[in-house]
Amino acid sequence: MATFWSLAVLLAYGCIRMRTELSGLFPDSMGKGIGGMTLPLVGMELSPALLLSIASFVIGLWFLNRTLEKPKNADLLIETEAELRKVTWPTLDETIDGSIVVMVVVIFLMVFMASADFILGEVFTRIITGQA
Repeated sequence: MATFWSLAVLLAYGCIRMRTELSGLFPDSMGKGIGGMTLPLVGMELSPALLLSIASFVIGLWFLNRTLEKPKNADLLIETEAELRKVTWPTLDETIDGSIVVMVVVIFLMVFMASADFILGEVFTRIITGQA
């Protein structure tokens, strides 16, 4: 369910942006209202851009529902949730210690790689220019 609603929110955002872009790019054809009609409760002017975004949202929700309700996909999501419940999450101290170790290793590797690059660059520059 969480997957469906998360993707539905992303789909809604995409459709809202699509309506805005269509109304901005084609103000004369897509942005103008159809016969001065407005949507009740929202007060939005009914335009081709709005109709296209609503149709895209409905089709997207239908496709999303069909995709997530396939037994194979649904079983995968259920199994993933069950596996995540088995995970032993680290404590704050373990997380901090692990982060410090990662930062130290990254800094060490950065210094090592920069030194190796500099030294090899100098060696090959001297070999190529004949200053060896």
